[in-house]
Amino acid sequence: MVLDKLGDSLRNTLSKIAKSVFVDDKLINELVKDIQRALLQSDTNVQLVFDLTKKIKERAKESAPPGLTKREQLVKIVYEELTNFLGKETKEIQISKKPTQIMLVGLFGSGKTTTAGKLAKYYKKRGYKVAVMQTDTWRPAAYEQLEQLAKSIEVDFFGIKKEKDPVTIYLSFKNKIKDYDIVIVDTAGRDALSDELIQELNEISSTVQAEERLLVISADIGQAAQKQAQAFHDTCNVTGVVITKLEGTAKGGGALSACAVTKAPIKFIGVGEKIDDLEMFHPQRFVGRLIGMGDIESLLEKAKEIISEDEAKDMQDKFLKGEFSFLDLYNQMKSLKKMGSFQKLLEMVPGMGSLKMPKEMLDMQEGKLEKWKFAMDSMTQEELEDPEVLSPGRIDRIASGSGLSIGDIRELIKQYRQSKKMMKMFKGEKDIGKAMKKFGGRMPPGMKF
Repeated sequence: MVLDKLGDSLRNTLSKIAKSVFVDDKLINELVKDIQRALLQSDTNVQLVFDLTKKIKERAKESAPPGLTKREQLVKIVYEELTNFLGKETKEIQISKKPTQIMLVGLFGSGKTTTAGKLAKYYKKRGYKVAVMQTDTWRPAAYEQLEQLAKSIEVDFFGIKKEKDPVTIYLSFKNKIKDYDIVIVDTAGRDALSDELIQELNEISSTVQAEERLLVISADIGQAAQKQAQAFHDTCNVTGVVITKLEGTAKGGGALSACAVTKAPIKFIGVGEKIDDLEMFHPQRFVGRLIGMGDIESLLEKAKEIISEDEAKDMQDKFLKGEFSFLDLYNQMKSLKKMGSFQKLLEMVPGMGSLKMPKEMLDMQEGKLEKWKFAMDSMTQEELEDPEVLSPGRIDRIASGSGLSIGDIRELIKQYRQSKKMMKMFKGEKDIGKAMKKFGGRMPPGMKF
């Protein structure tokens, strides 16, 4: 989960507001101290923490506007100030010229080369013609790694394997990259920001003259991130930051606050090891997930990448008519699997991010999807289209054919019936949005995960 410990601390803090009878100075002071503790423990810059909580404390003393209770206002203030702290608005990269060049800089171990591949995949999925260029002449495996990534996502790769001068490499391909929408240039790093690296970055930066110069920084770097970000910014005028490894238990506050210090906005965040685990950074959505409010927009965007418009329309029509078969459940399961882990999806569902579901339970649920897929592969077309025909004899046959137990098959049938029950609750609504409002974005009563 993204910034697991910080998220837990902030959610626990906000739960005090929900449980409180009165919002008084004592509660506000406790809230501010809890937020300070949570942020400091996540390696956030001390001065920035005190500046942030000072604003929260000052605003908390104001009268609540019409339509909001004092408790609701306090939660709103915390949400808004955390969002402001992380940049307030999304800073999207503008693809305004051909080619738009994105140069990646950072130290060894920050994940530059992997990020180059992820960015290439991200923009390729959005219809751009993308190429990647390897100018890292220091790390032995850098050339091979980016070349393999480029092949895996089917984008063009440029590099000269034994060339020691990054400027020479770039100039060798300068005329060839004019046909691309986006060219991502991966540069060399070092164990520390040395004079040698600064000189090399100055030379390659002045040669490439990239529209975007992104600092790739690891979430586990701690408070050293601030000094590092400032040094890179002074060297090549960083236009934005990519924070990697946010999916782990890394504290992450150092990397986040480094962006606030340098005024270089966070453009992307890495949320996993897979090539698709890269997200454009939306401060409002990020804070929403962090404090358990969810991120339904990102969830819908992920769904759009997996499900075609026609498939989504067909699914919605069946959903709203209350029609549901094993085939529909099967297709939903396949789509869900492509969208990522249950943990990541739960973070995006309003109200679900605050549930403390054990990792073992989530892993077990993902394991069930694999089992149920085997079960459905052993069913006839009639059984898939109308699960109500499943008699004890048919269940025995399916269990035997799929290598599963009778209990596994009965559990699948139970899941189907629960899902069908939810479909019937929504029957008659004109669109999905209104249907979900029936339950305020929450699971209907009686439904289980």
